[in-house]
Amino acid sequence: MLRFGTDGIRGRANETLTVSLALALGVGVGEVLGADRVIIGRDTRESGPMLVAGVAAGLMSVGVDVVDLGVAPTGAIAFASSIYRLPAVVVSASHNPYFDNGLKVFAAGGRKLSEDDQRSVEDAIEAFIHLEQPKANSPIGTLSVEDISSHYRQHILASIGTNEDRSDLRVVLDLANGAATSVARGLFEELGVRVVGILSDTPSGRNINENCGSTNIEPLRRAVLQSRADVGLAFDGDADRVIAVSETGEVVDGDQLMAMFVPDLIDGGRLKGGGIAATVMSNLGLHRAMEGLGVSMIVTPVGDRFVLDAMEANGLCLGGEQSGHIIFSDYATTGDGLLTGSMLLDLLARSDSKLSTISQNAMTKYPQVLISVTVRDPQRASSTDRVCEAIERAKDILGDSGRILLRASGTEPVVRVMVEAESQDLAQSIAQSIADSIEE
Repeated sequence: MLRFGTDGIRGRANETLTVSLALALGVGVGEVLGADRVIIGRDTRESGPMLVAGVAAGLMSVGVDVVDLGVAPTGAIAFASSIYRLPAVVVSASHNPYFDNGLKVFAAGGRKLSEDDQRSVEDAIEAFIHLEQPKANSPIGTLSVEDISSHYRQHILASIGTNEDRSDLRVVLDLANGAATSVARGLFEELGVRVVGILSDTPSGRNINENCGSTNIEPLRRAVLQSRADVGLAFDGDADRVIAVSETGEVVDGDQLMAMFVPDLIDGGRLKGGGIAATVMSNLGLHRAMEGLGVSMIVTPVGDRFVLDAMEANGLCLGGEQSGHIIFSDYATTGDGLLTGSMLLDLLARSDSKLSTISQNAMTKYPQVLISVTVRDPQRASSTDRVCEAIERAKDILGDSGRILLRASGTEPVVRVMVEAESQDLAQSIAQSIADSIEE
């Protein structure tokens, strides 16, 4: 039985994620969501056009008109879904290598599907896959192409405001050879900063996320230091996340970015609900920083759909993940790295301090070690007696001065072990002992 993971369907393109599955998803979305039109957008993987064609064919076969945005960031696709009040399908595997791809669905308005709609789409996909006699359908839907990039850029600029002089900010961008290449250069030029370098902006279909972007910061670090830039911004393949690099070459992750944004929102009277939402992977330092500000922190499972649900339930305007998925719900319905990066540049332009100083003052990071263990069955491998005993021993060692998290990935065949402690050596030792207890 097919089931969506934490971020839709992912797999190796043309192997586990096939054109037949894309076709079936198109049919399922068309039958379940009942919209006259559906938006499709993709990142730069070589399999993207193939899978877009499959999804579009499925939708059109059940009478749904398709609006193809071409290469577009996930944030832009969600924005189009929001303003047009139409469902959307994103063809992307985010930060994964080029040979993977994924299919995720937004409901009309740009939010991820409800649990009920998701199950109904899954059931419709299964029914179509096992259909022996093709259905007789009436009219065939149409296909049109639309470029949303200009409207999307203007939306981000309007969200931030254009009154601030940002011309002194020297910025380097790493576009991960992904979807950000379609809009980033124009956006940041219109934002008024000085873009002194752009890395990984020539997608080939196979170089997305390859030794670049938010999952490999080192090229950006070097470029920031060599060009004496004030800040570097690294995006992932679909640009729904961003990681920053300070003028001193320090990496500033999603936890630190949120810790920086919160005081600014408080000062402007714009922090809603008295808190933020973050996942179980967030650094203990973020918890401590929020406690110091008197700001509550709602902790969720990993995945921006869970962060969004918590934000909506608690009336919050800010939430996100350490990985750089950050949601400003006043302006977006999902994580948007380009919006977040623009927000950061605006904050820096209004500050007398450098990024390194602001990030260090915002929170003190606890040493954190993350180890991924590849297994066939992540759920089973993460719950054996041997693993549970290793975790109990580790808790006895850490006491209240650290944190342990064991998580079966919802998108990859891995178990992730995360340990925070007062020293890097202790965190590494404990994390490795737990990882060693995980059996194939």
